[in-house]
Amino acid sequence: MSRKKNIIKEKSYGFALRIITLYKLLTKERKEYVLSKQILRSGTSIGANVTEADAAISKAEFSAKMSVAYKEAMETGYWLNLLHDSKFISSTEFDDLNEECTSICKILFSILKSSGRINR
Repeated sequence: MSRKKNIIKEKSYGFALRIITLYKLLTKERKEYVLSKQILRSGTSIGANVTEADAAISKAEFSAKMSVAYKEAMETGYWLNLLHDSKFISSTEFDDLNEECTSICKILFSILKSSGRINR
């Protein structure tokens, strides 16, 4: 029995790996520790919450975990902007990660909307 491909699970996992790489760069090369810890926490939490949602035993639990994943993705976007605007990451580093983060936010928003969690 094979499971259907889970795009948001795969995207959030790959994004978490990229955030870990960014964290290593920020702490080792650029000596930034406070913002890097924040983005590491929120950026890896997205996939963890998506994974928990995937294992949910009720629709309410699924929606709640996807909602947390969406909030963490939005927070990660905030930290990316702050790192860019404070010159800790270049526009090139920012653009690609921000595009991926925005894509994840859109997918999560769509999931929440179709689950009835968001009414707008």
